Amino acid sequence: MTVGEKQAGSDNPPEVLDGPFSTRQLLRIDEALRLADQGTGLVFSVFVGGLDEPIREHAQRLHRQLADPDKSVLIAVSPNQRQLEIVTGRYARKRIPDTYAKLAALSMAGAFSGGDLAGGIINGLDQLASHAGKG
Repeated sequence: MTVGEKQAGSDNPPEVLDGPFSTRQLLRIDEALRLADQGTGLVFSVFVGGLDEPIREHAQRLHRQLADPDKSVLIAVSPNQRQLEIVTGRYARKRIPDTYAKLAALSMAGAFSGGDLAGGIINGLDQLASHAGKG
């Protein structure tokens, strides 16, 4: 997903230049991210786009670039490569163990294979946030 820069001092949201989501889907994903953040005290992020090989290492590099990696959860999806990675920071991993992340990933992959990219991401965020519980 390629998103344009938000202009400084502008109240307009960034423009989607080219991506797999409709405006409605983007709003639903944004709402799911907000609810996950607020409900858990963790910081959830989603990356949709190409991932360099090795995939896991690229997702981990993206995760390290987040503002607070220890408290962050990154869902990295590359639809064209049919790849999905969930990266949790040190603190976030205590609340979302790998077993739960794998269960969420399986659920997301099922939705993706059915052609529902946005729904899979939204359901995955909900599952991860539910496992994390209140912060």
